[in-house]
Amino acid sequence: MSLLIPGIRRAVPKLASSQFICRQCLRHKASTAPSRILRSLNVRHASTDSQARFARFFTSTAGPAAAPSQAAKRAFPETDSKAVAYWLIGSAASVFGIVVFGGLTRLTESGLSITEWKPVTGSLPPLTQADWEAEFDKYRASPEFKLLNSHMDVDEFKKIYYMEWTHRLWGRLIGLTFALPTLYLVARRRVSRRVALHLVGISGLIGFQGFIGWWMVKSGLTDDLFAPGSHPRVSQYRLAAHLATAFVCYSWMLLAGLSILRTRRLAADPTQALAQIAALHNPALAPLRRSVHALTALIFTTVLSGALVAGLDAGLIYNEFPRMGLGLTPPQSELWDAFYSRRADHADLWWRNVLENPSLVQLDHRILATTTFCAVLALWAYSRRGRVAAALPASARKGVLGLVHLVSLQVALGISTLIYMVPVPLAAAHQAGSLALLTGVLVLGHRLRVPRSSIAMVQKRLASTTKPR
Repeated sequence: MSLLIPGIRRAVPKLASSQFICRQCLRHKASTAPSRILRSLNVRHASTDSQARFARFFTSTAGPAAAPSQAAKRAFPETDSKAVAYWLIGSAASVFGIVVFGGLTRLTESGLSITEWKPVTGSLPPLTQADWEAEFDKYRASPEFKLLNSHMDVDEFKKIYYMEWTHRLWGRLIGLTFALPTLYLVARRRVSRRVALHLVGISGLIGFQGFIGWWMVKSGLTDDLFAPGSHPRVSQYRLAAHLATAFVCYSWMLLAGLSILRTRRLAADPTQALAQIAALHNPALAPLRRSVHALTALIFTTVLSGALVAGLDAGLIYNEFPRMGLGLTPPQSELWDAFYSRRADHADLWWRNVLENPSLVQLDHRILATTTFCAVLALWAYSRRGRVAAALPASARKGVLGLVHLVSLQVALGISTLIYMVPVPLAAAHQAGSLALLTGVLVLGHRLRVPRSSIAMVQKRLASTTKPR
């Protein structure tokens, strides 16, 4: 027996365990085997546990290796998507619309119908007749109702109220549809650092614009900013600030969106992009580029002058062109009237007449508009000269020609608005034409210049594609 024990010990490990179990037990065990789903869960659980044990065991080794991936997630991308560009351009189009609608609100004298500023609760109009009566009572206390609209009833009040309410609601929607996506895109690092700064700046400007709008309306609700018995109106300075901020906001959105689209086109083909950049850096185009920048400043100044004309209702006098009364200009005594000076020594005579005298304000606007028209024609003629014409890209050449068409249309609208004593449709079209003209010169300047950041990105892309492997 002692001789058999070593052999049994060697044979037992080679025998299967099933040989020591009855067949009925084996059949029962096979029927109660875990399902495929349970087996997968067990395997996943085992792998998760093993990974966790592995991570705990190699904590000091795995930490530095994971750090670059986390840093990459926190970094801003190098380029931006087309969706962001289209969103910016769409927001600019919405600002274009609200600028025109704001002009209609002013032309219909609806801007002073809401006498309170409620950024949140003011989103809803009056819902009951008692609410309408309460709003109408507030409007009755305003100088505009006492001097102009004392005959107005509640139904007529509703018309001008809805104009101003729609204007304010539109502004709120622009703010929400821009600020909320900006918060998401910047927080999640979905845009480049440069675009993130643009988005934050534009969002702040939109909020500031809302404050300026109420600051402007508030100036027309008291009678201490205009002469007793005169036409109630908002301050022409605040109106010009409100319009200028809207134009800056629109321009910022438009150029940011166009820059993203151009950067993507340049990055798609770095070799061709460098050729385009080299063509734009031709010395022959430098004077043209500076002229476009100066023309942009001139158009913006003319727009501000038009805001002063609107704020003073200066378009309702001298409704003829090119003469103003008996000559090309009014009499000197009318242009430099001491009535507008507020100091005993008349030290403020010249600048107060320039900014507050309707006759001189209209003359200034005529001069600036004529200068803008002549400057655009001169720019077009200069762009057709030998060296400049040879170096000018086709897109910029079309931009200059489009600018001639826009300024011609704007001059025709301006003269028609003056001659027909500021009818609402023509005046609104004239205001839209000013923004269209500014758009044309901004697009032209955009086509003549490539930012340094885009050039550096293209050079980096080209170096990465030509780098030997």
